[in-house]
Amino acid sequence: MSDEVIALLKQAYVDEMETVMNYTANAILLETIRGEEVAESLKEDIEEELGHAQELGYRLRYYDERPPASMEFTPSQESLQPPEDTADVLSVIEGVIGAESDAIETYEALVEAAAEADDYVTEDLAVELLADEQAHKAEFLSFKREYE
Repeated sequence: MSDEVIALLKQAYVDEMETVMNYTANAILLETIRGEEVAESLKEDIEEELGHAQELGYRLRYYDERPPASMEFTPSQESLQPPEDTADVLSVIEGVIGAESDAIETYEALVEAAAEADDYVTEDLAVELLADEQAHKAEFLSFKREYE
């Protein structure tokens, strides 16, 4: 067991849970004609991100750790806060791209830490989740091109 792997699993878990909350708020707000396609994509991503958190939580349990609960983390996704102007779809898109970029960095670090710890299962999970986050980012980069 590696302390770095545990710390990164916990960070990734917290980030995924915060992302679910923020994607939900933004998907509700963007249920307008202009933001409908982005809102629908966020709704699909909510399910995936929640699944990621669950997988990370089970990996923590394997290490006899518990997934962090709401009182154990400080929110950090400022760029994903819903905009004042509910027609500001571009700011939501940019917030998602930022959050996905952060997730990519976390999973890249987890892949490396797990490999160094000879933790092949966590490494495999991190690679899988990394691929998902890269796909989410690519999707929202394409949305951004449409809105600029």
